[in-house]
Amino acid sequence: MSQPSPPVNPSARKRLLLMARPRATKANAFAALLAVLLGFAVATQVRQNQSLGLASLRQSELVTILDNATLLSARLDQNARELQATRDQLVNGSTGDAAALKAAQERVDALGILAGTARAHGPGIRMTIGDRGGKVTPPLLLDAIEELRDAGAEAIQVGNVRVVASSHFDQVATGVEIDNTPVTQPYTILAIGDPPTMSSAMEIPGGLSENVRQLGASITITQAKDLTVGALHSLHAPRYARPVAPPGATPTP
Repeated sequence: MSQPSPPVNPSARKRLLLMARPRATKANAFAALLAVLLGFAVATQVRQNQSLGLASLRQSELVTILDNATLLSARLDQNARELQATRDQLVNGSTGDAAALKAAQERVDALGILAGTARAHGPGIRMTIGDRGGKVTPPLLLDAIEELRDAGAEAIQVGNVRVVASSHFDQVATGVEIDNTPVTQPYTILAIGDPPTMSSAMEIPGGLSENVRQLGASITITQAKDLTVGALHSLHAPRYARPVAPPGATPTP
């Protein structure tokens, strides 16, 4: 038969409770303060990350983005209307042949401008970069081309060289070459597109104009109601790429 447990002394129980209770030491207080500060910092960082994006941009950058979006929307609407009109003409038996011929010619003209095999004219900008110190490099000129394309440029010429999708920029002893053709200073860039949009894109803070001036070079941009991109790009037959044959057709060897 087991013996009953001896009664616990109330004073001993009180001492146990006091030992188990956390002590309000300076170390504990400092740790608690650090935990509060860390939580506040994390919450602040989360709110800042959530607010990044358009809210972090300057007013001029927001206006440029809005203008570009509006221009692109208008251009897409116009293209949709033109395609719809062409479709309506093609399904009309009386004018189908003439409409098809006209559509084909317009397609050839558009492809010629994009490929650089046809001269182009229209509104645009003339950009001149002066570089007496020789600080402007091919990557910077390539950045200028990319920014112009992002702003809607449809035809571009640098010096006497037509710039197309396959153009390459190289640094040589005499300066800069584009498609193995030297371009001399000052670098003159002609771009056909919407003049205000392209001009604004070049002046965005942290963009091309600011980068050029930080190098000690100069840049001037003038808008034109009508300018001509007259340089032509010579096409070369592809060595490896071949068109994909439609279903049922014999592939091209």
